[in-house]
Amino acid sequence: MQKHITDFLGHLEFERGYSSHTLKSYSRDLDQLADFLKLSGVPVSSLNKKMFSKFVSHLSKKGYSPASVMRKIAAFKAFCHFLLREGHIKTDPTADIRLPKIPKRLPKALSMGEAIRLVEVKKKDKSGIRDRAILELLYATGLRASEVVSLNLENVNLDVGFVRCFGKGKKERIVPLGEEASRAIKNYISSSRTKLMKKDTNALFLGRAGRRLTRQGLWYLIKNYVKMLGIRSGTSPHTLRHSFATHLLEKGADLRSVQEMLGHSSISTTEIYTSVSRERLKRIYSKAHPRA
Repeated sequence: MQKHITDFLGHLEFERGYSSHTLKSYSRDLDQLADFLKLSGVPVSSLNKKMFSKFVSHLSKKGYSPASVMRKIAAFKAFCHFLLREGHIKTDPTADIRLPKIPKRLPKALSMGEAIRLVEVKKKDKSGIRDRAILELLYATGLRASEVVSLNLENVNLDVGFVRCFGKGKKERIVPLGEEASRAIKNYISSSRTKLMKKDTNALFLGRAGRRLTRQGLWYLIKNYVKMLGIRSGTSPHTLRHSFATHLLEKGADLRSVQEMLGHSSISTTEIYTSVSRERLKRIYSKAHPRA
């Protein structure tokens, strides 16, 4: 159970960019669930709706307010969704539990200027050339961190200019690369990848040890460049994904195409980016129009 919790928290930190405060809150809530299952003698693979209902009743009996219980259930739902996606459980015990609808938090996106400053970072050593390729790829495709570090050499076609990746549920999709990203990846493969490689591997992006770059490594890589360039704190691989979608829509891309490139199963998930674009337009209007 503890390993699953650690993996889930890593997913939230390195892919979703959650704050340390939120991670601590999730950790406390999930530790409560782990303790309850341990005392009940139930392994995580056997967690079902009946056992989960018992746990919710257990929380109420311990005196937690309805608001606190609902917050904890939201954390458990996210955790169970993660376990289901990773194949650790066969059914989601929280699937039929409905939470009050709360407004969706608008994803944070960089301005176009900030995004370009970040992806055009200039470092000529072997790691710097790799980093430029990664940053260009993230902004050019909107790939998730896990999708980027899972790429193999055969997944990129630099002559035609596309990348083939496998998203949630192992769902395959093809995303255009663009000239700048293709050029940066070509440069990395021809000049830096062999210098980083310690043993034969088909992983596209390699870390300092010569093995496949990890999600944590990717997160720290971006964190260092953000600090170096003075770009807003909290920027993560997922921020570049948000920026990719927001900037495409601002430049007139249609929602269905953006949905396909992001790998969203539902267009309602993609529609949140139209709200981001509208909010930005409102801010520009308020600053620029004399009668705003």
